[in-house]
Amino acid sequence: MALSVKETIQALAKQYRNEFITVRHQLHAHPELSYEEYETSKYVQSKLASYGIEFEVKANTGVIGIIRGKNPDIRVIALRADMDALPITEENEVDYKSVNKGVMHACGHDVHTTILLGASKILQELKGELEGTIKLIFQPGEERNPGGASLLIKEGVLENPKPDGIIGLHVHPGLPVGRLSFRSGRVMASADEIYITIKGAGGHAAAPHLTADTILIASQLIVSLQQIISRNRNPLSPSVLSICSFQGGTTTNVIPSEVKLMGTFRAMDETWRFKAHELITKTTTELVHALGAEIDLKIDVGYPTVDNDAQLTENAWQLAEEFVGKENVEETEIRMGAEDFGYYTQQIPGCFFRLGVRNEAAGIIHQVHTPKFNIDENAIEMGMGVMAWLGFSCFLSSSE
Repeated sequence: MALSVKETIQALAKQYRNEFITVRHQLHAHPELSYEEYETSKYVQSKLASYGIEFEVKANTGVIGIIRGKNPDIRVIALRADMDALPITEENEVDYKSVNKGVMHACGHDVHTTILLGASKILQELKGELEGTIKLIFQPGEERNPGGASLLIKEGVLENPKPDGIIGLHVHPGLPVGRLSFRSGRVMASADEIYITIKGAGGHAAAPHLTADTILIASQLIVSLQQIISRNRNPLSPSVLSICSFQGGTTTNVIPSEVKLMGTFRAMDETWRFKAHELITKTTTELVHALGAEIDLKIDVGYPTVDNDAQLTENAWQLAEEFVGKENVEETEIRMGAEDFGYYTQQIPGCFFRLGVRNEAAGIIHQVHTPKFNIDENAIEMGMGVMAWLGFSCFLSSSE
């Protein structure tokens, strides 16, 4: 009895499991920082070439593959993975530990790239049965402004052919391996960086009346900035403003002439986001001037919110339940973390979902962006199978 498409994809994911765990080890051991993914890009290119998939390079290190099935114009689905690593020194003692000093795949982008490569191989083998076209996006620079997604969009990644929708995933260290999570609508926050320099007449700590006390001014400013969030934002709309760096002064008896603050502003609503920018600028400028100092302020506008398309997400959620069982799919939580996948969702329908990688019994419990982050590699088989299944089936009926 012939296997259905779903069963074929499940069988191929199981068959290729060990091959792609090895791929993940190669990627994990050789991480590269944002916009420096040259060897990673070459590795991805070599893999696509070995599968017989045509590709091109964009934004220096981005790799864009194309799989054309029968009736290639009937629909175009983009599948996306990011490739960059973080400036973190790995503390895991594993055979595939990072060999690049001070650089680590601490956010799972090695897993994302592995999964998309695995899905690519599966979909290439099934292209004779595939209705439409799959566009594969291996993206650089997710971890650093301006975001590799924005650069690829400027270079036409969403054109020729234009995708009807885009699907991406992210590892979730809080979700047990074997589970997936989806959510329609806004699921991740925008992220903007704030840089403030307060300048004033410094002087002797015993004569503060002869100075503009930049330390005191900066302290008052931090408190006032928090009131922007607590008293101007709709309390039903999540938003965070965190000042994370306070640099000023070098000794006990000198009021410094300059203090630098750095922080981040997160929001789930784009209208409130830019209103908040105006309030931050007004509050900061007027308070500092009123206290006798000068100010330089820069708000570096970063990634937009990730806003999952309701129809695409509902379709993907249902298909995921068919693939892994309804009991293994749940609604994901709203997160104030940011993702440049939001640039794609501003342009076309998108679905960004989560892949469970946690295994408490094996001690795989650490969060992303930490030196001991790792995954239960059973997630790779599920991830590449689900990604291939969604690429094959989304925007079509759920029948096989």
